[in-house]
Amino acid sequence: MENITLIDPTQDPRWDQFVENHSFGWICHLSGWKRVLESSFKHMKGHYFALVGEDNRIKAGLPIYEVKSWLTGNRLVSIPFATLCDPLISKSEDLNELLQAAIKLSEKSKSSFIEIRTLSSGSLIQNEKLAKISNYKHHFLLLNEDPDHLKSKFHRTCVRQRISRAIESNLKMRIGDKKSDLHMFYNLHLISRRRLSLPPQPFRFYESLWEVFLPAKQLTLLVAEADGKDIAAIILLKYKDRVSAEFAVSDESYKNMSPNHFLFWEAIKMSYDEGYKVFDFGRTSPSNKSLMDFKKRWATKMIDLPQYYYPEKIAIDSVERENSMGYKLVSAICSRAPDSVLKIIGNISYRHLG
Repeated sequence: MENITLIDPTQDPRWDQFVENHSFGWICHLSGWKRVLESSFKHMKGHYFALVGEDNRIKAGLPIYEVKSWLTGNRLVSIPFATLCDPLISKSEDLNELLQAAIKLSEKSKSSFIEIRTLSSGSLIQNEKLAKISNYKHHFLLLNEDPDHLKSKFHRTCVRQRISRAIESNLKMRIGDKKSDLHMFYNLHLISRRRLSLPPQPFRFYESLWEVFLPAKQLTLLVAEADGKDIAAIILLKYKDRVSAEFAVSDESYKNMSPNHFLFWEAIKMSYDEGYKVFDFGRTSPSNKSLMDFKKRWATKMIDLPQYYYPEKIAIDSVERENSMGYKLVSAICSRAPDSVLKIIGNISYRHLG
């Protein structure tokens, strides 16, 4: 006899062990992700539904977060700020049972919709109550050959020549392991988000990631230096056989030195040397052509990242939200705001996002 129960992964050791053993388990499923989100964003609360068997072992799981906002509406999301994630299921019946529990939670919490993000579990999601939409693509590189062989497949002028240019510019790579390195990263983050006309994530979010995952050696900060000055950085998340390049930042005034290409190349080499099998470039909207082209030129494979919505009409509304006047207004302000104002905009914006 199996039953659905709510568990607290920060107190129940069964959860992280289950994530470790599940083929879809990724860093965002771990109890640490719950600690990061709930300590960083007061408008989020995680609910971890587990399908538990007679032997008291977890058979399937669905972490889902209640995201409250008077501006964007209350909703349930699995999982906020996770670029790659899946419901932890082994067959379609697992999700059907977990979804029923999530629907009851949505009614109790007066949430307007449920969003379930996927990477590899799409073939197991067969529920007529859910609508599917693919707003994002995922690029990844299989580390099944030594780096020099992988490099030979990269775009000649847009990647290989840029890597060579960075090396000729005498760029140096170091691993950031001090809190001052995190503050340096965040300063570059502000520069990068202004350039992209996007609100920055609050510093507390990065600080929480640092505090939770750095001691576990599941987070690495790589920094590119030019003549002793930090000009670019990248945060890697590591778990099981994957490394994911989650956050890349840089000073645009050093663009001619190609520090981003330099860091991605160093990250790929490091991941291979450490025995990882997959290097993830994260998720990308197809409308972001420059980023799509950047990732494609690394000889990556590309797949869809479907999202599933309940009720069905919300799938259509999700596209409209991305193109709303509110988004465009925030974007216009961010492109011109000084750091102090940009931080405020980021803190306010991320009280409503997830």
